[in-house]
Amino acid sequence: MSTVESVNLRNNLITIEDPPVARFLFGDVRLSWLWLIIRLYMGYAWLAAGWAKVTNPAWVGAQSGTALTGFVNGALQQATGAHPNVQGWYAWFLQNMVLPGASVWGWIVAFGELLVGIGLILGIFTGIAAFFGSIMNVNYLLAGSISTNPLLFIFATWIVLAWKTAGWIGLDRWVLPALGTPWHPGYTFRGREK
Repeated sequence: MSTVESVNLRNNLITIEDPPVARFLFGDVRLSWLWLIIRLYMGYAWLAAGWAKVTNPAWVGAQSGTALTGFVNGALQQATGAHPNVQGWYAWFLQNMVLPGASVWGWIVAFGELLVGIGLILGIFTGIAAFFGSIMNVNYLLAGSISTNPLLFIFATWIVLAWKTAGWIGLDRWVLPALGTPWHPGYTFRGREK
């Protein structure tokens, strides 16, 4: 049997092991300090952006949707020409799915950014927070907004890969063993399996 793969013939399961460098980078708690630095940077960026939106009535409040409508209209202006910054399919999504519900989407964006920031700073559900942050980054990039989105997307991808250890210096150190994962329940739910 190769050291690269292990085979469970009874379940017809083939598992390919991660290379040592990937196990070290994404699965070793000795690098938790690195993930903490990246998490805090990302978390602050998301928290600041979310807080600015949550406290702005053009995002959440009496005029909710106004700011998002302006952002979307700016993106739609970039969807024309020989080499548009915003692709036609995404412009269609913005025009037909986002603009009609701009008020609701404004609340989702504002509180989504805020929750991602809180999750990353506290190190709770770190992989999930980073995943949803990356989804927002991709949407901003598709809408033609560069800013810090490429860097935040790269960091979010790394945090998602390191989900087991990225929150080790944070609340995940206690939450993940307690709750577990869908494929392996934590100690809180093990008594209920029987």
